[in-house]
Amino acid sequence: MRSPIFVIGHVNPDTDSIAAAIGYAWLLHERDGKDAIAARSGVINLQTSWVLDFLGIKAPYLLNDASPKFSSVAVHLDTTTPDKPLSEAWGIASKTGGVAPIVTDENKPFGLVTGASLFRLMADYVGPNATANDIAVNQILELPCREAADTSVPHFNESTRIKDLIRKVLREEGDDFWVVDDKGRYAGIARKSDLLHPPRIKLILVDHNEAQQAVSSFEEAELLEILDHHRLGNLPTNTPILFTVVPVGSTSTLVTERIAEAGLAAPPEIAGILLAGIISDTLNLISPTTTERDKNAAKRLTRWSFTTDSPLAHETLNSYAEKILASGSGLSARPPREIITSDIKAYEAGEYKFSISQVEVSDLYELGEHIEGLKNALEEYRESKGNSFAMLMVTDVVRGSSRILMVNPPAILEDLPFNPTGDGTLLAEGMVSRKKQLVPIILSQLEV
Repeated sequence: MRSPIFVIGHVNPDTDSIAAAIGYAWLLHERDGKDAIAARSGVINLQTSWVLDFLGIKAPYLLNDASPKFSSVAVHLDTTTPDKPLSEAWGIASKTGGVAPIVTDENKPFGLVTGASLFRLMADYVGPNATANDIAVNQILELPCREAADTSVPHFNESTRIKDLIRKVLREEGDDFWVVDDKGRYAGIARKSDLLHPPRIKLILVDHNEAQQAVSSFEEAELLEILDHHRLGNLPTNTPILFTVVPVGSTSTLVTERIAEAGLAAPPEIAGILLAGIISDTLNLISPTTTERDKNAAKRLTRWSFTTDSPLAHETLNSYAEKILASGSGLSARPPREIITSDIKAYEAGEYKFSISQVEVSDLYELGEHIEGLKNALEEYRESKGNSFAMLMVTDVVRGSSRILMVNPPAILEDLPFNPTGDGTLLAEGMVSRKKQLVPIILSQLEV
């Protein structure tokens, strides 16, 4: 059976990250016949949740750690029950290399019949002198399976990381172990040799290329490709991979171009989510990150998505964009911690580790009553991560400007080219892009 390929965006995924994963997984399946699965590494934010619901698309698979799990080596062998004759277990063991799982009526592990457990049973019935006992093999095979089952075999949950328990596995005498689900039901059998060399998860990263933004334990996975539109972050690989970084406004643009190059047209729902990714990352094509390629991709996606049988049948580009941007804006409906972590990026420059969050509002005046709570949440997050400082960029998507909150800023950032306000925030006129406008300014200050 082929192992799947997980197409996944950055931690704390935004709409473009989710859209690119869904769109690229669809393309890999349609164009190449690959078992590609769209995945996410974190909670879906309000804007993305609205888009998925509106389009009727299921949220991507949650993959919060790329380290191999017990499920990756579990083999689902045939089973029998404790009261069935041992001949049934013998038949299973003869086909599985010497092991027969014995489960209860509730499909929970009872014990394993193995060569060693059968030998112990024979010793009990035959005794030390086989020639002095005329018990027949067929009589032993008529005994219930419970008589020969080893009930001391350890159980491991299928969602547990192998590396967390490999030392315990190596201390065990046996070679076969139960793998169970969260309810303790039989999920398969794992062999010690497979646990020592588990298969690595296959990953394609979209919308990021920095280690601190990748899914946890990504270094244990087999990285196949990166498709992105951000600055280079020097993410290490063990072997050469496909690596594409293009200065466009959205990774969804790059996915759209690849769909067109393959001679395909995305179905309305896939086109709609990709269009949402472009709208979100470029603020409906007005962000300074917007390129002609983004505009052309948006035009193509409108042709694919605004069809009579589509959820977008009665929408225009602007009406759809207004709904998308409004769905993710506002400060009153969410607690401060959720606001600062729903769209956050981690960075390192020189001796500094820091984070920059971004939230969208329809009016910057909304910020006033929330400043204290947001700063407290920023400080708590900064301390929990051991960062030097933390920032929040509050962007007015209507007027195209931002206000910036900072906690524990270093002295080197005292000369930022923004206007101080009476409430301690900085007004950044005309600034809407974290990636292209704010981050380069911060990095230039820190790397002097």
